[in-house]
Amino acid sequence: MNRPCNPEPELLPLLPSRFAYKAVAVVAIFAALTTTLSLSGRWFGRYLAQAGHTSSREIYDIFIGQDHLRLPANVIRLESQRTTRIAERVDLYLTWPGLEGYSKETRSLFDDVSRPESLIFLQIAQSTMSRDMSGRFDPVYRHILQDTPVAASGGLTKYEAKPDSSYAGEVFFTAERAGRRPYVLRCVLPELPAASTSADCQRDVHLGKDLTVLYRFSSRLLPQWHAIENSIESYITAHLLP
Repeated sequence: MNRPCNPEPELLPLLPSRFAYKAVAVVAIFAALTTTLSLSGRWFGRYLAQAGHTSSREIYDIFIGQDHLRLPANVIRLESQRTTRIAERVDLYLTWPGLEGYSKETRSLFDDVSRPESLIFLQIAQSTMSRDMSGRFDPVYRHILQDTPVAASGGLTKYEAKPDSSYAGEVFFTAERAGRRPYVLRCVLPELPAASTSADCQRDVHLGKDLTVLYRFSSRLLPQWHAIENSIESYITAHLLP
């Protein structure tokens, strides 16, 4: 990797007259820089305030494996991913419950870290496993869970991971669904509700032809798990092209 070249140290003037000319030049350059900064300051301030967000609704076509997604720029979380391309993955963020991207109207939801329940984060990639989280419950997770589940809010059943397992400290939630496989969710619950983040809980599902959609949300939203699941599935399906 090429390192940026540092400018050479300025040589001392050979004659006093040359020093005077140089001083005048420095003053002129400083005045020009002051004018430039004054003109660009507001733009740069807005850029810093957005912290990489964009309110642009320009549409990008993103091809992941066999699937074709068409997404607006303001729901794509990473600036480097905002382009039409063949990709390994794309990262999104959406407001909850509106499922909207960044805009003047939703800016406060993206900026306020004290309200983690306002955003849901998604990572969409080509499937690398034959089973999603629901399919992994019996063959993978069941044997690392304690045998004393308890009822939780929203019709969920809560399982603690065994303390000697690699999932120690995590909890799993499940729920039966008519005509569908059981719902399964992994969480690391905060000790206090105020310590909740937007990544307390995560779940992955298979959608499209060959996509895994992993989404994360605050534990404060656990009672709304059913609405979140249906909304995420509907949103991704609506942005998939045949």
